[in-house]
Amino acid sequence: MAEKILIIDDDVDTLKLVGLMLQKQGYLIVAANNGPQGLTQAEAEDPDLVLLDVMMPEMDGYEVAKRLRANPLTANTPILMFTAKTQLDDKVSGFEAGADDYLTKPTHPTELSAHVKALLARSNKGKKGTTPLPTEKRAFTIGVTAVRGGLGVTTTAVNLGGAIRLANKADVVVAELRPGMGTLGPDMGEPQPFALKDLISGKLSDMTRQNVKELLFTHPTGLQILPGSIQPKDGLLLNALPAFEALVNRLSYLGKYLILDLGAGLTPLAQKLLPACNAVVLVVEPVGNSVVHAKAMLTDLAEMGVPVHKTVPVVVNRIRSDTQLNWAQVEEQLGKPPAVAITPAPELLYLACRMKTTALAARPDSLTAQQFAKLAAAVLEIEKQKA
Repeated sequence: MAEKILIIDDDVDTLKLVGLMLQKQGYLIVAANNGPQGLTQAEAEDPDLVLLDVMMPEMDGYEVAKRLRANPLTANTPILMFTAKTQLDDKVSGFEAGADDYLTKPTHPTELSAHVKALLARSNKGKKGTTPLPTEKRAFTIGVTAVRGGLGVTTTAVNLGGAIRLANKADVVVAELRPGMGTLGPDMGEPQPFALKDLISGKLSDMTRQNVKELLFTHPTGLQILPGSIQPKDGLLLNALPAFEALVNRLSYLGKYLILDLGAGLTPLAQKLLPACNAVVLVVEPVGNSVVHAKAMLTDLAEMGVPVHKTVPVVVNRIRSDTQLNWAQVEEQLGKPPAVAITPAPELLYLACRMKTTALAARPDSLTAQQFAKLAAAVLEIEKQKA
């Protein structure tokens, strides 16, 4: 497999020229045009070598190198500093920050290639004499959404998380990615949920995996929860797509399963995150127009790159009514059978809210608990197919 090189440089011409040269030599190239983006890419891409510029705005190469060395995931990644700074003190500062090698601009392509090969060769020799670490696996990620609000997306997401945890005895993270519209915090015992707002509005470079982990709310059921903020004006944060992408990347390494509550509709955030999910649960109300919209959403999801076999429709009945569509009618109009129908249980959900827990934990012997267990089984079946 080709070795991967991450180039971090704010100069676009350098990124293009050096990247193209190394690509022609058979390397895979990943690029970042500033320090915080480079740190994010380094965690996400696990490069074999980092080619790092020194003079960059916001965060210089010395600081990037220090942070790479401080992160257990990148502590041993070779760093080649590549810069126009030629003074001896500059080179010493580079080595003190954690660089393995240092080249000054401009340099001949042959010289750059030789340094890259030498660094990679030394790195590979070191790996041969050590016991390889277990490969880190990303969480199996499940997006939960609906065509419109008020259909029970958050209730479905957190109870699905509880059901998966019961079924697999595994770590499950539930993230309510709805700034300004959160309900999960107060419902589950975190009355002042600020973590999501702080993470999204802060610096990307500060959004380390450890920082995110420390801000998760651990519920008595064992679920790790990142509740959405409750201050309505925080809804503006939905536009911070790079921050949300970085956050989901960090969360995906904090449990075996990651459930994303994406609220209603194909917002720009949902369109960004749903294609990257391993499964998508679509909450459907058994009412004519809602089912029509849900079918249209399945079409949109397919066009966005979410395969039909990865979508799991679930019918949620919020009220007891004979005017709603039955199972056969929903399946016929939707064009796909729902995984399960959640029957109305307002008393149970009210009890769960009072107890600050999930419906499953409040009444593990209930029909609702059985229905969410069936939904969890349908989602886990997709995971088996993936394996």
